[in-house]
Amino acid sequence: MADWDGIRYFLEVARTQRASAAALRLGVQHSTVTRRIRALEQELDVVLFEKSRVNGFTLTDDGTRFFAYAEQIESTLLAAQENISGQSHTLSGHLRVGCTEGFGNYVLTPLMIDFQRRYPAITLDIMPVPRFISLSKREADIAIALERPQHGPYLCTKLADYTLKLYGSRDYLASHPAIRRRQDLARHTFIGYVDELLFTDRLRYPDDIIASSPVIFRSTSVIAQYHAALCGQSLTILPCFMAAQDTRLQAVLDEEMRITRSFWMYCHEDLRQTRRIMALWDYLKQAVAQNRDLLDGASPSLRFPPDSAGSTD
Repeated sequence: MADWDGIRYFLEVARTQRASAAALRLGVQHSTVTRRIRALEQELDVVLFEKSRVNGFTLTDDGTRFFAYAEQIESTLLAAQENISGQSHTLSGHLRVGCTEGFGNYVLTPLMIDFQRRYPAITLDIMPVPRFISLSKREADIAIALERPQHGPYLCTKLADYTLKLYGSRDYLASHPAIRRRQDLARHTFIGYVDELLFTDRLRYPDDIIASSPVIFRSTSVIAQYHAALCGQSLTILPCFMAAQDTRLQAVLDEEMRITRSFWMYCHEDLRQTRRIMALWDYLKQAVAQNRDLLDGASPSLRFPPDSAGSTD
């Protein structure tokens, strides 16, 4: 019978594909990790990883099958520990949330500060990054993405729709030709994404918006685009939840130039029994629903759910 420590080491190596990275996350020596993996393989009488200097530790077919069972064991133990030890205590533990860059910085981070005031015994990692978050590698407990996952054992919900508009700085608009109709955009330049590095087609906006105008500044980061617009560089398409909070930016052709996208929130199905994860899940659903006006560009400020001064379990 494999012990929990061996399974825990196996999971970290499978997720990081490097013994050194797993050792760092586990707080042990590299040699300890490799020794534990060898012992687990001997106990199970199978080869769990193919090892190479180039690809690191890659799961074999047997390793892939064992990984699914190991994750179930991990989730069950976490839920059991939380429910048994936390019956009469405030929620505690660690949570990690991965999300898109703009939403993570301008909406999720302040909401997470409010959530942490309610549950001060919970520690948080917020990862707003311009790429997909892998829940299969346990990069996060909860992910917020632009696309619904197509497969996998996930609990998933549509978090909200949000609106993007065309924006320019007030200084830029005051010093460049007036924009009264769509055809006037041909006299302006634009800021956009690096097309070949887009991590999702949901960031590829309709060509007819800026088809006749040159894109002279590109970045993989929506925050870089935002700052370039503030510098008066050009016009750019931004989420309203970012731009509407900054009075230095002004929407152009407000009603005509609108794009709608969606946020999806999901976590491993096994984690629905974990109380701290479900507390955050429910909080985010409530908080984001309360900020529909900000997401649509109708409000310039973020709102917090009632009783934000703090609460107990």
